[in-house]
Amino acid sequence: MAKSPALQDRTAGTILEHAARVLAEQRDAASLADIAQAAGVARSTLYRYFPNREALLQALARRAMDELRGRIREAQLDTLPVAEALARITRGFIATGAEYVALAYLAPTPPDAATAQINEPVLRLLERGIDDGTLRNDLPAHTLLDIYGDLIQGAITRAARDREGVEPTSAAILAVFLDGALATGV
Repeated sequence: MAKSPALQDRTAGTILEHAARVLAEQRDAASLADIAQAAGVARSTLYRYFPNREALLQALARRAMDELRGRIREAQLDTLPVAEALARITRGFIATGAEYVALAYLAPTPPDAATAQINEPVLRLLERGIDDGTLRNDLPAHTLLDIYGDLIQGAITRAARDREGVEPTSAAILAVFLDGALATGV
């Protein structure tokens, strides 16, 4: 008897959810057998969905990118005030990055087209912030994007390592990015 598409999607989703956690904890030491056990499925079931580690990592990367695109839509980057939109997307990036932190260590970088889908809306937000005076205008938007991206990447790995929460990590990034690291009056 064939499984329904909804059951197949649910099974694949369960495997990916557990794979993200197991890979984050064990990295290269994690086997597909470890992931199958954590997901509560037989190894043969896991192999039916993901024939090898590379296929699993690619599916995990697609899932992470889909989640990031959803977070960007939810953040309303084009309609909210710049600082509020940055706060929302920062929380979204940190939450998603913390869930899929294993990809930072184990998967190749996403294709340029996928990266552009994430970067372009943030770049437009930064350009809007420069234009409306919310953000400094002595640095081009693409430089601010690079700096922001570096802060996000570093914070994701730090948050995962130190078990920091999304809110404190996001607040720290926003404080440094929007207010700078210098104490006032220095």
